[in-house]
Amino acid sequence: MIRILKTADTKAINALAAHDAARDPRVIRTVRRIVQTVRDSGDEALIAYARKFDLLRSALEVTPDEILAGASRASRDVRSAIRIAVRNVQRVAARQVPKPFTLTTTKGVIVEQRVTPLARVGCYVPGGRYPLLSSLIMSAVPAREAGVSEVIAVCPRADDAVMAAALESGVTRMFRIGGAQAIAALAYGTASVPAVDRITGPGNAYVAAAKSLVSVDCAIDFHAGPSEIAVISDDGNADWIAADLIAQAEHDPDARAILITTSPALAAAVASAVETQLKPYARDFPARAALRARGGIIVARTGDEAVALVNRIAPEHAVCDDEMTAARITTAGTIFVGPWSAQAAGDYVTGSNHILPTGGAARFRGGVSAADFVRLTSVQRLSPEGLRKLGPAAITLASTEGLAAHAASIRIRLEERPS
Repeated sequence: MIRILKTADTKAINALAAHDAARDPRVIRTVRRIVQTVRDSGDEALIAYARKFDLLRSALEVTPDEILAGASRASRDVRSAIRIAVRNVQRVAARQVPKPFTLTTTKGVIVEQRVTPLARVGCYVPGGRYPLLSSLIMSAVPAREAGVSEVIAVCPRADDAVMAAALESGVTRMFRIGGAQAIAALAYGTASVPAVDRITGPGNAYVAAAKSLVSVDCAIDFHAGPSEIAVISDDGNADWIAADLIAQAEHDPDARAILITTSPALAAAVASAVETQLKPYARDFPARAALRARGGIIVARTGDEAVALVNRIAPEHAVCDDEMTAARITTAGTIFVGPWSAQAAGDYVTGSNHILPTGGAARFRGGVSAADFVRLTSVQRLSPEGLRKLGPAAITLASTEGLAAHAASIRIRLEERPS
């Protein structure tokens, strides 16, 4: 089911580590048509697509009374678990909000950083076999903690648990829409759905393509791809490692699940454990296809080689045995340290955000945070003395770049005699 490779198997490892940026052209064509139609025709197109793809049979918007009623029907255990998740995400998000400051860089020159929350954000909640209420929490809670006043959630099939999560997370409005049509409505607005400043939340290939398409006009979290996990371990618990690989591969048949180890014995034990643990699941269980196509166990020659492979892959989730290894992993969306740090716990309740970079994007950014929901504006103030101190240097740099008018706009002030 899952391959065991050696680092000498260069071609196979390159394929396993590759970040395939190719998109299905049929998906892109379909999404482009949907987005443009919703942008042009608004609610008329949105409702038509929602009825076709989302099987909409009621009003677009979920009323506040419906949210309250749904939340009250959710079981006590579910509501309690949601409150735990929300509380911990709030605690982490509160530390992530950038701080304003005012700084004098030179006498007479003051630079201020102003922090302003976005006015309105959109949270996409996938509505597959089971709507992902945790994704709503991971989008809405940091936004509210950052000071966003309007949080719009979209979910084609919001069940009672999603309603409870919406209530606890501070969602202000919710709509029964999904897919590319929901992304288009959030990005451009319709008579019913207000346009937002940023869209966050995972989705299928159509949602990912739509987010990429609208990103020229509306901020998004990521150009998202399938989920990823890379475990680096030499003496871990084989059953636990196998369980983590299967758990992440459960998301998507295209998910990537990799173990890197210097121990051939552990490699064989994990491969056997994967086979055993998959037996109770149905034939169409997504992890089966994912582990067959994008799963692998790599036997590295040294610990340094193993760490280098993880950093090359830049996985969404990295899992390792100890703090020393964790310190050497520099490109990962999130890092889990030690055998008890189950990756799935981070999907729900630790407080760290589970909306993370995929497809190698961890090379240049981390996961969604409260900082994504504010804008940083610089405010600059120069006094006459400040411009006299810094103006000559600015004139020199502008002249060096051949921007004569830039230099002149400063020089005319310096040459002005005080009245």
